[in-house]
Amino acid sequence: MRSNPSLEGVAKYRDLLERILLGDSDAGIDFDDLRSLLLRLGFEERIRGSHHLFRKAGIQERLNLQRDGRHAKVYQVRQVRAVLLRYRLGGER
Repeated sequence: MRSNPSLEGVAKYRDLLERILLGDSDAGIDFDDLRSLLLRLGFEERIRGSHHLFRKAGIQERLNLQRDGRHAKVYQVRQVRAVLLRYRLGGER
């Protein structure tokens, strides 16, 4: 029996969200995965050079992501976590 790719995607982003919210591995968060997570959460993206700018209606903060190799910069992952927690975008925390 073949697995459902869309369900695999859901599990992947749920796991990523949990990793971000726990804060145990900020240095190991893949940039493309973090970008995709923000898009799934309804953020709009604008790209200016190496800066990926994210905003969402009802959220005061604007998030600025940049690559650090294939990963997101650690301090920017922390900023994403703060927004997710402040606006309860990551679940029941």
